Amino acid sequence: MIAYKFAAPVAHQHLLDVEIRFDAIQSPEFILQLPAWRPGRYELGNFAKNIQRFRVTNTKGQPLRCEKTAKDRWTVFTGGEPTIVVQYTCYAAEINAGSTYVDSHQLYANPVNCCMYNPDRIYEEISLELDVPDNFSVACSLRKENKHKLYGKNFEELADSPLIASATMQYLNFTAENGLPVHIWIQGECKPDAERIIHDFSRFTNWQLNLFKQCPANEYHYLIQILPYTFYHGVEHTQSTVLALGPGYALNDSRYDELLGVACHEFYHVWNVKTIRPSEMWPYDYTKENYFPTGFVAEGVTTYMGDYLLWQSGVWSTEYYFRELNAQLQKHFDNFGRFNYSVVQSGFDTWLDGYVPGVPDRKVSIYVEGCLIAFMTDVLLMKFTGMQKNIHDVMRSLYIDFYLKKKGYT
Repeated sequence: MIAYKFAAPVAHQHLLDVEIRFDAIQSPEFILQLPAWRPGRYELGNFAKNIQRFRVTNTKGQPLRCEKTAKDRWTVFTGGEPTIVVQYTCYAAEINAGSTYVDSHQLYANPVNCCMYNPDRIYEEISLELDVPDNFSVACSLRKENKHKLYGKNFEELADSPLIASATMQYLNFTAENGLPVHIWIQGECKPDAERIIHDFSRFTNWQLNLFKQCPANEYHYLIQILPYTFYHGVEHTQSTVLALGPGYALNDSRYDELLGVACHEFYHVWNVKTIRPSEMWPYDYTKENYFPTGFVAEGVTTYMGDYLLWQSGVWSTEYYFRELNAQLQKHFDNFGRFNYSVVQSGFDTWLDGYVPGVPDRKVSIYVEGCLIAFMTDVLLMKFTGMQKNIHDVMRSLYIDFYLKKKGYT
């Protein structure tokens, strides 16, 4: 088992200390890799820029020689040592739905951007110990042995399991109709309407579970970071999601529908892109770009279904749903990049400039165009099957024919 440990003794300086212990090493050279990107955002993250005070020792604390061979890759010369201890500090001052952040109130981590791994041992079991105050609760989908000790079946599960450790989280929960335990953790200043949130979250959660009939998660966690300024972001994981939203004082009124929109979108990702995956990401290669032409499926279908299912489940009114769909149409007509670059080309280039404005009118959005493609596909399926089939059937078939057979689609 590979043992990870997080500590933040100087949290007010936004510094996260990471320690990793590798046992049973037999090679004189041992590779350490930090992911170059995180699933859910198709661009290079260059997370190594946050790493400092890197050192590797044996169990007696004696340093071992290391050589950095790429921007996020190191070679450790073990000198025959069977156990090595890797230690470094990660600067964690940015807070969004995919970042790592620490201060005196919380330790929030996306392990994919702060945890190194050995490529040859990526499927070995892991443990994660959190050195945090006793009064800190931990929100995370990893299995817990005790309050601050977590376990995962391999690095991929660790990378897919964000966590918040804090003494100030608010906690809500419900059990879905199929028995799925659903946990809602809220970090940040706000006064959530608990009854309303549970009612609406349970409506769209149950609706999606009934559509797919099967769920790859055995529990699900909504980790919600409430920020004091206007913000909107979500990142999907197989058994959880992180939602970052603000300002907190508007959570129950002007920002509430935004919360519902991003939550329903990210829950749909449990199937679409986390398990129904393009072949180029089966498995993930964390060391470089994973180019794929079907971003309009991964994100566009999810954008369409996220809003559509809020309407279907009765959470959103028809008027509000069509307002959101019209907003997607308006974005399409306002972007003259549609005359210059296809949605497939734009999806491929997401790795280049997909999350910044970029050159005017150069490309389109896989979220917007993909949403409209999904809408048209849904309408045509219903039209030509006499309302017997729709896009739900397509996605359910992809889940059965690809994910359950452990392969990606093309």
